[in-house]
Amino acid sequence: MTAHPTAPRSRRERPAKPALTREGIIATTVELMRAEGLERVTMRRLAKELDTGPASLYVYVRNIAELHAAVLDELLGEVDLSPAGAGGDWHDRLVRILTSYTAVLFEYPGLAQSALVARPFGKHYLRLVEAMLTLLDEGGLESDRAAWLIDLLLQYGTATAAEHAHRVPGVIPQDQADWQALAAVVREVSPRTHPQIAALGPRLLSGSPQDRLAWGFDVLIAGARHTPVPEALSPSPADIGDPADIGD
Repeated sequence: MTAHPTAPRSRRERPAKPALTREGIIATTVELMRAEGLERVTMRRLAKELDTGPASLYVYVRNIAELHAAVLDELLGEVDLSPAGAGGDWHDRLVRILTSYTAVLFEYPGLAQSALVARPFGKHYLRLVEAMLTLLDEGGLESDRAAWLIDLLLQYGTATAAEHAHRVPGVIPQDQADWQALAAVVREVSPRTHPQIAALGPRLLSGSPQDRLAWGFDVLIAGARHTPVPEALSPSPADIGDPADIGD
């Protein structure tokens, strides 16, 4: 018998591709980021993973910055907000939430750098802000100061995580090498030319990263208690429709 060649398969018989959705795009981005790092997640790479063209993605996200903001919001779901409803000192509970927020970004250092400019506005971000405002209200902080303090606290936690964005497994982190070099310089500084540095010595570099992080949050919270916001406020970016209108 003569074998007949395999007949070409009709495209209609192939399983249909899942429909593109914003949620599916974000979920795929998170998977790629965890596997390859955020720097490898381009619109072209994401489109290839989703078996579509890059142009199709822009129907759901305007640009890579909006995608990063959406991914950040998705990961904010991992922040431990349970201290907001727990007992104990409100200040300590707020710092625990902020420490959890920073720890999440430590797991994704590339995203931490992007988070310095990305502006999430999804459900997880709103829950985080609500929990923080609830604790600040419990602590008696004036509402206008609390509204501004939220931004400072999250910026500080984000910047702390972003400092470690270039760690390579198995290699001494660059920031650690820099700290070691700085410590050597501080130990050898001349009391004659730099008396203050020589007097403080090891205190300048003392404390664990965790201690310094918590202390930084304490400073910001305490400072907000004694620093009122300006009475006359200029328009915020949210009040300006088109950036091109600025100065008109």
